[in-house]
Amino acid sequence: MTAVKRERDGNIGILTLNDPASLNAMTPELLGDLAIAIDETTGDATIRALVLTGEGRGFCSGQNLKAFQSLGNDIVAGVMTHYWPAMRSLRECRVPVVVAVNGVAAGGGFSLAVSGDIILAARSASFIQVFSRIGLVPDLGSTWLLPRLIGRQRALDLMLLNEPLSAERAKEWGLVRDVVDDAKLLDEAKTLARRLGDGPTRALVATRQLLEESEHASYAAQFRREIEVQSEIRQSADALEGRKAFVEKRKAQFKGR
Repeated sequence: MTAVKRERDGNIGILTLNDPASLNAMTPELLGDLAIAIDETTGDATIRALVLTGEGRGFCSGQNLKAFQSLGNDIVAGVMTHYWPAMRSLRECRVPVVVAVNGVAAGGGFSLAVSGDIILAARSASFIQVFSRIGLVPDLGSTWLLPRLIGRQRALDLMLLNEPLSAERAKEWGLVRDVVDDAKLLDEAKTLARRLGDGPTRALVATRQLLEESEHASYAAQFRREIEVQSEIRQSADALEGRKAFVEKRKAQFKGR
């Protein structure tokens, strides 16, 4: 059994965490396979968007404590070696990433879910930080990602009190785009991914990068940075097609170039 299943639907790559017996708990093997799967799938230039989901009843239940020792005595080195590549590949993915959360996303699984670009949640989905319950601090990027998505106060509430966040409340808080019936989750995620996949890929990913850069930039610096990126992107084939389609009053046919 592969730790991460790979499928394709047109111009969409679908990656599925595949250890349902543990609710897809994190191990070096699972995260290592995920990093490879992301890089190899998006290495195909015809793939224009990704969907990430979990097999079975849960998205990801967090760290598999039985596999924790395999990280070695130096936990920092172990995590940076085995887990960081997958998280980085998601954050720096060359195509948009839709995360379809089915069931629980707990601890590091919560961090994994919020590492994509847009989240869809099944009605069964729930999000829980867990860490302080066992005397630990949030990790795998949670303290950077979560407050930027829902604000400092709500992020602290989740991190300090460990109360599960339902799918519906997650939508109210702006964490997820939409909540759908469990049986429709993957189809809805693919529909959204196709919409992104048919878009101007370079511009979409550059937009993501600009948003991340803006967290550390002044207004004046970001104003200039936007124009710098714009001057590069506007020479792309998709930008030229977009302007031509606008003048001709038709829908643009983007190719991801």
